[in-house]
Formats: sequence, structure tokens, C-alpha cells
Amino acid sequence: MKRDFLSFKDWSREELDSILKRAIELKDMRRKGVVSHPLTGKTLAMIFEKSSTRTRVSFEVGMFELGGHAIFMSPRETQIGRGEPVKDTARVLSRYVNGIMIRTFSQEVVEELAGYAGVPVINGLTDLLHPCQIMADLLTVIEKRGTYEGLKVAWIGDGNNMANSWIEAAGKIGFDLTLACPKGYTPNPMILGEAHKMATGKIRLTSDPFEATKDADIINTDVWASMGQEEEQKEREKVFKGYQINIELIKVARKDAIVLHCLPAHRGEEITEEVIEGPNSVVWDQAENRLHVQKAIMEKLMGGNL
Repeated sequence: MKRDFLSFKDWSREELDSILKRAIELKDMRRKGVVSHPLTGKTLAMIFEKSSTRTRVSFEVGMFELGGHAIFMSPRETQIGRGEPVKDTARVLSRYVNGIMIRTFSQEVVEELAGYAGVPVINGLTDLLHPCQIMADLLTVIEKRGTYEGLKVAWIGDGNNMANSWIEAAGKIGFDLTLACPKGYTPNPMILGEAHKMATGKIRLTSDPFEATKDADIINTDVWASMGQEEEQKEREKVFKGYQINIELIKVARKDAIVLHCLPAHRGEEITEEVIEGPNSVVWDQAENRLHVQKAIMEKLMGGNL
């Protein structure tokens, strides 16, 4: 039976932990030059309706290193951009490829694609969720802290797709999460409500970044205006002015707190140059870990290792 990786909702904590464990193994193998090709002869279609650096390169390199092949597809080069129904694209691609990764705007598009596809579908990003990035973040936390259990995570800024996926992760696998967001820019209430029902981790909302960051082990943020929100940039700069990860904020966290950012970063806005280039920052390890965790996800979905 095929499975998809669209959110944390359909995966158990044990399954997510097994993917993270495998990602650590794959990273170690790569470092030692050990070659493994479990996806030999298999192909991943990569649909990009949003531009990307890390998502495209990490998935493409990941497929190559697993022995498979990746095909880049943009709206300019496919019938998707000319209005072909998602369900038609899903059924046609399923006859050609062994898996589909999509990076798009609407979560509904991803859900429809998965519903009609006969092969596994991976959510590379939507406006609602970014599960692959959070898996890379959790891998980074495990590398730096040994575990995610018992840690306090602070999210500073927009209640966007990253915040929503952090909430899903906290609800599913359990750690303390406090989100500091301005009024009117809080996370999706449905996702927040579902996570609270699971009651595996403490999830709180506040409008005070210092309250969220006090004694935090992990401090995390994203740009104030995501792709598709460029026309809101000036207004958001005013609203989010106090929601910056800077030295003053770092001082109220634990001394050994780590700073995460999914990139690209707007230095001087949501994070300062001093912090992102400072000793608390692990953003480059975090970016690298997209490769390893996505290799583990693809191997799990497309390698028959269910």
C-alpha cells in the first residue's frame, strides 16, 4: 500500500523517529563514502510552482545518491501551467514515475494530487505546511542535543507554514513549544486545536518574544513575508518590528541555546547578522540536513521499506 508524506498527521511518533534514525545513518554513510542505491531504476517527478534552492537541490542530489533519477517540472514547461487538472496530472505521472514531490501554494492541491496518484507524494512545501523542513530541524536538534524530548522550543514571528508544522510536530511527538506572534498573524487555529487534543507536548501562544524565549533550548524563526506575500512587505515590517532574533533576545534563552532558520534569511529583519553568523547558529547544519532526512523519506516511501 502506498503512503504519502504530506504532514505529520498520518505518521506515528515511532515512524517519524525511524525516519530520523535512518537519516542519521545515511548522513554517516555519506561522510564515510559508503554508497547505497536502494532506489536504482526509480524516478522522482519534482513539481515546482514555487521557486527553490534547498528543496530542489536536496531532492535532486538525494535521488542521485540513492541511485535514482529526478525530473524537474515547472509550470512553464508542463501542462500544469496551462490549466491541466491536478487529478489528470497525478494519474498520468503515476504511469511514468515512482514518486512525486510537489512544492506549491495550496495544501488542497497536494492533497488532491496524493488522492489521485498511484505513487507516493511528498509535500515539499505549501502555504499551510512545510513538514520536510521540520524533519530536518528535528534532525539538527537531535544532533546538537541528543534528543528533542524535554526541550523548550521558541518560535518567533509569523504564524506561517513553518509555525504550523512545528505545532503539528509538538502535538505528535511531544516537546514544549511557545510561539510569539503578533496579533492577526497567529498560526492556523485548526492545526493548533488538533495539536492540543493530542496533548503530547505543551503548546502556548504569546505576543511577547521575550516570554517565549525565556530559558528556551531552541529559538526558531522565518522571514516576515513569505513567497506570495511580497506586496505585504512594508506593512509586515511595521507589524513584526519587535519580533527579531537578536543578541538581546538570545540572552534570555539558555546559554547553550541553538538558533534555527529555514532560509533564506533577511538579515536585519527577522534575524541579525550577529546572531545568524554567531556561535548559537546551526542554520548551515540545518540546511544540510534537508538532504539526509529527505533521502530517508524517499527511501521509506519509494524503496518498499514500509
